[in-house]
Amino acid sequence: MAGNATLQDLDNRIARARANISELMEQATATSGSGAEEAIANRLAEQQDVLNALLKQREELEKGAS
Repeated sequence: MAGNATLQDLDNRIARARANISELMEQATATSGSGAEEAIANRLAEQQDVLNALLKQREELEKGAS
């Protein structure tokens, strides 16, 4: 049961990271100015790193459960 809770938590965090990336992409298309664009690009890169780490954790958790 604890494994399921952890998997559920990871799924929720993955969904939030994906939503953040989507929102940042929308902001990027509506933003002009190199300073703002650079800030959004940095935030996008950070969120992508978070998402990649979460996906890796989920994959490892699934491997351990099988």
